[in-house]
Parts: sequence; structure tokens; C-alpha cells
Amino acid sequence: MTIKDVTPIPKRSSSPSSSDDVAAPLLPKSHGDEVAYDEFNGASFSGAVFNLATTIIGAGIMALPATMKILGLVLGIAMIVVMAFLTDASIEFLLRFSKIKRSRSYGGLMGDSFGRPGRVLLQVAVLVNNIGVLIVYMIIIGDVLAGKTEDGTHHYGVLEGWFGHHWWNGRAAILLITTLGVFAPLACFKRIDSLRFTSALSVALAVVFLVITAGISIMKLISGGVAMPRLLPDVSDLTSFWNLFTVVPVLVTAFICHYNVHSIQNELDDPAQIRPVVRSALMLCSSVYIMTSIFGFLLFGDDTLDDVLANFDTDLGIPLGSVLNDAVRVSYALHLMLVFPIVFYPLRINIDGLLFPSARPLTTSNVRFGCLTAGLISVVFLGANFIPSIWDAFQFTGATAAVCLGFIFPASIILKDRHGRATSRDTTLAVFMIVLAVLSNAIAIYSDAYALFKKNAPRE
Repeated sequence: MTIKDVTPIPKRSSSPSSSDDVAAPLLPKSHGDEVAYDEFNGASFSGAVFNLATTIIGAGIMALPATMKILGLVLGIAMIVVMAFLTDASIEFLLRFSKIKRSRSYGGLMGDSFGRPGRVLLQVAVLVNNIGVLIVYMIIIGDVLAGKTEDGTHHYGVLEGWFGHHWWNGRAAILLITTLGVFAPLACFKRIDSLRFTSALSVALAVVFLVITAGISIMKLISGGVAMPRLLPDVSDLTSFWNLFTVVPVLVTAFICHYNVHSIQNELDDPAQIRPVVRSALMLCSSVYIMTSIFGFLLFGDDTLDDVLANFDTDLGIPLGSVLNDAVRVSYALHLMLVFPIVFYPLRINIDGLLFPSARPLTTSNVRFGCLTAGLISVVFLGANFIPSIWDAFQFTGATAAVCLGFIFPASIILKDRHGRATSRDTTLAVFMIVLAVLSNAIAIYSDAYALFKKNAPRE
């Protein structure tokens, strides 16, 4: 395996005031005085939408039917819509204030508002969030191909169902083969634009998953094989009430894409198109999320697992049910394999900025590039083998780094307002975002801790 070299292209600079910013996805120029990162300025509108949609539609879609089990369909769908609007507002904050400062990165904007501590805090948040998300991807791929055991019930993986249980289709072996054969080669591209074709294919695979799931649900509904799904949450005591808040980190994580917005804007032929790109991607992803939540919860009801893909190993009671089960699981596993590199890209840039703030640009050092790539992939691989559930990973990253990237940091930039451009509406919305994020995630963390304590408490 070789690392793909891309000749650095000098960035466009029209004034000294923009000399601190670069075309990197997140970081302003911090690696010496040479050309910082590659820049491509010819991306199409559709390509930008696919890249951003791929950033959004990752593993979060698989946990959304489980949120319907907690919230009910009505409240669950309403929360998806609200989260989409809040995400659009927070991205609009970033883009508008980046234009005022002439920042070409999220990190540059945080640095302008809060200095180096703000930039470092952003880097750490991206590190925690993206490592958590990539671990989730590997967990799901392991669940789909190698199977999982939950609450004493073993859910067979695709390869286990086809060939029986062997050492080579066990969880650890499957993840190792996938890492070396798929993730490592795709992670070796030095420019995000190089992933535009895999992004388009990954979105297509997600749509295939949705179409098959919808078809199965409609067939079962017509034949009377499914019950009416619960429309509202079942709140019978205080514990079940607090449990409602555990879905907030999952929903936040499902819409996080802020760390790639600037890189996509920098690569557009017309950077002014970024707002329509964001809204188009959010509309596409929200539609996919809502339909997946409805059909997934309709199909499995209260038996919906944290990772709904694990439900697709049962007898669906329809013709060619086993074939459709495998098609659903394989299509989404392939989707996640193609999403992996686009989330890995900003992770590598940020860890490089943290560890080597004064070094030469990452794209000019194959040794550093290769070592960081290998080290980060190894960390993700180990995490996927030791974290048992995607719900655990989602709640941890969603309640910490994701909520900071998506809401707290953009809202804090508005409240700081170094250039005096925030309106009263901006300030009100920023305060609402911070209060909602802090309270809901604090309650979610408390609820999870209480449930864990109660589960492990000795029985009398």
C-alpha cells in the first residue's frame, strides 16, 4: 500500500488579513510558513451535497429507530425536524461569522473568538467526536458481518449465516480484514475531494437500505404482520421520564457535520453556494432519517435494538425474507465503509495540529502522514473491539464532543461577538441552544449513570 501524493496547490490570498487562514477543513495555518494544505476549487454543487450528506448520514441512522421506541413516532419525528433546524441555524452562525472574519475554517473562527485555547478546544472536540463515530462504524460492521449477542440472544451475522462459525469470520478477524483491506487504503488520500465518488456511492447505498426496509415494512403492513406503532412515549414513572433525555445525544450525533462544512465550501467553484448545499443536504438526510425511523420502528416495534441492523436476522415472514435481510445489512455495512474516510480526514488533520503545531504541513510529510494514519486507525480498531454497544458510544460522544461542535461552540461565537455583528435574534437563539444542550445532556448523563448503577446494584 502506498500513500497517494498530491502536489500542493498554493492557496488563494487576496489580503494580509486572510493570511492566517487556509483551505484545510478545520484549522487555520499553523504549520510553518509554507503552503499549508491542498486546495481544490472546482467542486460541483451536487458533489458538495453528496460530501456533506455522507458526513451526516453515518451510523446515526441505525440508532434512530431505537429513539422512536423511547419517544414514540410523533415526538420522535418532531425531534428530528427540530434538530435539523437547529443544525441549519448553527451552521449559518459559523458561515456568517467566518465571512465577517474572512476565516476559511472552523478552527480559524474559534481562534479569532477565543484565541489559541478556543482552537485547541475545538481540536480536542473533533478528536473525541470523530474517534467515537468511527468506533461506532466498526461496531456496526462487526455486528452485521460477524453477529452480536444481546440480552442472552445471539443475532447471527451475514457471513456467519452463510458459512457457519469459523475463526476467519469472527468479529476480531472481520474487523481486522476490513481495516487493512478497506479503511487503510481509503484513508491514504490527502485531499477530501478525492473521496467525492465514494461519497456518492455511499449515499446511494443508504438509499438502497431505506428502499428495501420500506418495501419490507409495507408488505408486512398490507399482510397484517405488524402492529400499530406507539405514537407517544410511555412515561409511567420518574425513571422513564428521565430516560426520554437519553435520545438527545444520539440525535445530536446524527446531524453533526460542522467539521467538514468549511472544507466543502473552500472546494466549491462558487463558495456562495454553500448555504443551498447545507440546506439540500439537511433536507435529504432528514427525509432519510424520518423514513428509516418510521419503517424501522414499524417493522420491529418494541423489539427494536439499539442498532436496528441487528434486527435483520429474524424470519420476516415474507417471500425471499432471508435474501432481503442480507441485502439490507450488506448495503449499509458497505455504506459505512465508504463513509469512514470522510470522517477520518478531519480527525487526522486535528490530531496533527495538536501534536505538531509548528511542523511542516501534513501533506508534505509522508512519514508523519503515514504514522498518524496508522496510529489513529489502530485506536479505532481497538475501541471497536472493546466497546459493546453503539448506544454507549453514541451517548458518550453525543453528550460531550458532538454537542459542543454542533451547538455550544457556534452559540458561544455568537455570544462572544467580537465584531459586534450579532442580532438580538442570534443572541436569543444562541442562549436557547446552550441551555438546551447543557440541560438535556446533563440529564442524559445522569439517567445513564443511574440506570447503570441500578443494573449493577446487588439484589437483596
